[in-house]
Amino acid sequence: MKPAQMDRTPFADLDSQPSEMTAMLLAALEAMGRHPEIRRVRETAWQALRPRPGERLLDAGSGAGDVARWLATKVGPAGEVVALDYSAATIAAAVQRHDGSNVRYMTGDVSAMNLPAGSFDGVWCERVLQHVDDADAALAELIRVTRPGGRLCLVDTDWESLAFDGVPARLAATIVADMHGRLTPRQRDMGRTLRRRLIRARLSDVTATPVTCVFGDPASAAVVLPMVNPMVPEAAWTTPPGVRDEWFSYVDAAGARGDFLAILTIWVVTGTVG
Repeated sequence: MKPAQMDRTPFADLDSQPSEMTAMLLAALEAMGRHPEIRRVRETAWQALRPRPGERLLDAGSGAGDVARWLATKVGPAGEVVALDYSAATIAAAVQRHDGSNVRYMTGDVSAMNLPAGSFDGVWCERVLQHVDDADAALAELIRVTRPGGRLCLVDTDWESLAFDGVPARLAATIVADMHGRLTPRQRDMGRTLRRRLIRARLSDVTATPVTCVFGDPASAAVVLPMVNPMVPEAAWTTPPGVRDEWFSYVDAAGARGDFLAILTIWVVTGTVG
């Protein structure tokens, strides 16, 4: 999994980062996975995927493996979960966190996986497609490795849904526009395009559920939204001089008053492979 980020480069190419940065990014992944709003998104996705005992599942873009290990509790000892991530450092961290469950960890590219066709009963892919160059090519690979009748569960962000209240609208618009400038249009709206992509790929029983994440204070928002996190290095910001400090002064003031609000929609989309 790739988390929300101010600059997608460190997360998209984690193996090239200094060890201190890698450790920080992995800690961010784990904190995000514990956040109540992200857990709410995942609960929606788990209910949609419906993992069953004995199934073989793929977690494509598995991060530190927390979802893969949860899936392993559902498929039981007769099943298996393959946790695949592009980053060798992330897979190494996942192996260190392994709890003895039936999970196999491997590095790989979701757009070109070294896995047999039709070898999985289901696939989970969370907040990955927004980072790849060709989401439809990656989707074709996920479909290829899923058996007929198997289920795909895709989870991704609609960054264009991001909105704030309690801070000046013109300043929030500047911050959001800065983040949007770092992402291509297909990456900004990935979440809401997933239903269309599955329909065009001729999957059946397609369902699409928007989950609006609500962050009522800056500390909560900072776990998921890097533009609210003062720990994100100043060098990562590309806003004009002074804008970052002005932004955080308003964010802090809104937090102190209790009227800060940030909202972001993440989509859960499933379909059955024919």
